[in-house]
Amino acid sequence: MSKVPTILNPTEEDLQLLLAAQAHLGAKNLNTRMAPYVFKRRADGVHLINLGKTWEKLIFAARVIAAIENPADIVVVSARPYGHRAALKFARYIGAEAVVGRFTPGTFTNYITRSFREPRLVICTDPRSDFQAILEASYVNIPVISLADTDASLQYVDVVIPTNNKGKHAIGLIYWLLARAVLRLRGTLDYATPWDVMVDMFFYRDPEEIEKENEAAELEEAGRNVEWGATTEEQDWTIEAEGPASFAGNAADWSAEAPSADAVGDWADDVNTAPATSGWD
Repeated sequence: MSKVPTILNPTEEDLQLLLAAQAHLGAKNLNTRMAPYVFKRRADGVHLINLGKTWEKLIFAARVIAAIENPADIVVVSARPYGHRAALKFARYIGAEAVVGRFTPGTFTNYITRSFREPRLVICTDPRSDFQAILEASYVNIPVISLADTDASLQYVDVVIPTNNKGKHAIGLIYWLLARAVLRLRGTLDYATPWDVMVDMFFYRDPEEIEKENEAAELEEAGRNVEWGATTEEQDWTIEAEGPASFAGNAADWSAEAPSADAVGDWADDVNTAPATSGWD
């Protein structure tokens, strides 16, 4: 029996990411076919998934994906909202096609429909919510890879990745690790260099949170644009003349333009003169 290459083993950082994303936390219910992937059961009834089995199945699924010559023949399906962003990002980085949201019945079997596809591999996020896609794939002999929790049914699933598929962080991390493993197996990404794509890009984001962040960013930007304390370079405080001498010169000009004393006296006499009588008297 050949040993698994050391380069395919998980690093300590990978295991820490899996624990931080709570990918090892299963459900309280346990399906019989998922029993080999369970490590133990906690006192509160939650089953803990063996992360060693999770990593083995993840690498095995990556090898299956990398064996497909044309990545466009791979379809990633996710009906759960938490898996939409992860499925779209995963399909983008490996070159596959994503079908998120409601799966149209007949996509794999009815060639008359607009959404008809003939993939060579189907990747699902949840065997329960994506059962329509899994069932149609079984009709036309398409292999299926699926993420599965401890209470999931593995009917018509060929390769299962045991993980917590109810948490947004666990789903995003598994898809991120799977995409990285596929790129490494294809040779486009070196094992020694870390992937420059952050795992946060695969996490589900609430639309309300995005709107709040955008509003906060707009308010902050508007606050920066308001000129509460403009500098002297931004405001034109200068006068055409230069310094106090200009004020003295202006004062001299004003004194030169002032009327003389004789003119003021004549003006006063005119004012004090009684008005002429009108012809109406």
